[in-house]
Amino acid sequence: MAQPRILILGPPGAGKGTQSGRLVEHFDIAHITTGDALRANKGMDISDVHDEYDTPGEIMAAGELVPDEVVTAIVEEALADADGFVLDGYPRNIAQAEALEGMTDLDVVLKLDVSEDELVHRLTGRRIDPETDEVYHVEYDPAEDEEVKERLVQRDDDTEETVVERLRVYEENTAPVVEYYDEKGSLERIDGDRAPKEVWTEIRERVESAV
Repeated sequence: MAQPRILILGPPGAGKGTQSGRLVEHFDIAHITTGDALRANKGMDISDVHDEYDTPGEIMAAGELVPDEVVTAIVEEALADADGFVLDGYPRNIAQAEALEGMTDLDVVLKLDVSEDELVHRLTGRRIDPETDEVYHVEYDPAEDEEVKERLVQRDDDTEETVVERLRVYEENTAPVVEYYDEKGSLERIDGDRAPKEVWTEIRERVESAV
């Protein structure tokens, strides 16, 4: 089987990280996220696409947002080095979606659909171990060790008020991207409200039928 080229879309808490990890392991492909790609290419020469800074690292050090053309250049570099991949976090707007179309041919575009109530429940229930950065969930994946349990904390951006706002911003920003792929007929909607194993079974079958 050829190594698939996959785009995965979904809001925070939809399970993209979990399912991307399974895709990487099962199909032996690269996991490309914008955050990882930016960190891996801090020293990349972008003087030809940016007037003020020569590298992405300089932009991030200045506390400024990395512009579309720089993110696109970095993603293109990452894709060029991958035979197969699951892309997560890009594209975030129509301009990026159109740029991606010029970089590669996607085999499948997956969209994890999860209800807002479930997303809020998942995200507000997350807890972090500040000593190890391990992530737990008060219901789905509680810490078993009492010492660990006592030191767990909730991230500031996992409070209910913040989560609801994050989901609103996500929907506002990415709805056009979802519509873009839906109109092309390439969007595969996955019911992400189910248990991770059930979601994975459907994702695997959809990908295998697409390549």
